[in-house]
Amino acid sequence: MAVFRGVCDAGRSGLTCLLLAAAVALAACTVARLSGDEPNDGEDPRNPQPANYRSEILAALRIYLNNPVEIRDASISAPLLMRIGLRDRYVVCLRLNARKSEGFVGSKDYVAVFVAGRLDQVVEAKREQCATAEFQPFPEAEKLAR
Repeated sequence: MAVFRGVCDAGRSGLTCLLLAAAVALAACTVARLSGDEPNDGEDPRNPQPANYRSEILAALRIYLNNPVEIRDASISAPLLMRIGLRDRYVVCLRLNARKSEGFVGSKDYVAVFVAGRLDQVVEAKREQCATAEFQPFPEAEKLAR
């Protein structure tokens, strides 16, 4: 508050000085955040790595797919941090050959996006999102029942 002593001694009210100090403090925090001074080691307690991602994805596939009982060649990646919009989120890449009305049409990649450690959405992956994912067999998806 020593910085504001000259301004506050000039006859300003205590409330005015307090608001000025709060505005400067908020601006300093914003500058620190924008300049990258905040640590970002991927261990944000508000964004934990999902623990039960396989079972959550299986539950979502029952709802997401029209015919979840006919999936072939299912594979899954481990959770990895990826920039989704403006934030880093844990995502799991899926590769599935699901039956459509016209039959099996080939494998497609999907990303399962996790927010606060819980599955938020499953969407079709953009080409670059799962390009470096290390897929492992996901036989549980091939055994789904309604």
